[in-house]
Amino acid sequence: MFVKICGITNEDDALLAIAMGADAVGFVFAPSTRQIAAQQVYDITRRLPREILTVGVFRDDHPSRVIDLVNRSGVRAAQLDGHETSDDVAEVAAHVRWVIKGFAAGTADARRADQFGTDLILVGAAIPGSGQMFDWSLAGEVPDGPRLILAGGLTPDNVAAAVQQVQPWGVDVSSGVEKLPGKKDALKVKAFIERARRAAPVQYVGQDEMPYDWADDE
Repeated sequence: MFVKICGITNEDDALLAIAMGADAVGFVFAPSTRQIAAQQVYDITRRLPREILTVGVFRDDHPSRVIDLVNRSGVRAAQLDGHETSDDVAEVAAHVRWVIKGFAAGTADARRADQFGTDLILVGAAIPGSGQMFDWSLAGEVPDGPRLILAGGLTPDNVAAAVQQVQPWGVDVSSGVEKLPGKKDALKVKAFIERARRAAPVQYVGQDEMPYDWADDE
């Protein structure tokens, strides 16, 4: 079970998420209360282990800006959470090794998520980053093929039920493990990761069993 802790705004929270077992940490470049500057992200990412996937989160930015911020911040993946087209995804993917395309559950784009040129997709609520839940049954409309990361209103209290119902490849959380906006809660992060993995049909015990080697991005 791939677990991404998103909305990281400081190095302590990045290290906390990693210590608790997260596979990825996300930094929001889109307008948000958790928005962070590229230089600050670079100062964090250059000190993180290579096996951790660092993700920049964007929404409706021109591909050239996405690529520039990825390069300046040192993240190794771009998450595109807006209305980006398959051509936009392809342009970013030509320069960024890992691309996650985000979709709002129940939309036409979500129902054709396998046509966006990446096998890493994220399905969440209508407003990305809002912390809102959605009807998890809508995740069933996503076509088979891409690896599905479930987001949207997940917390330590509901992540097990979400994983059992949807059986995603991974889960993503931000506000659901915070004590204040932009500041993570250690106990919530720990509980979220443990409960998500415990509920997963297949549990990945170590990095060698993960479908991707994030450190191999050449």
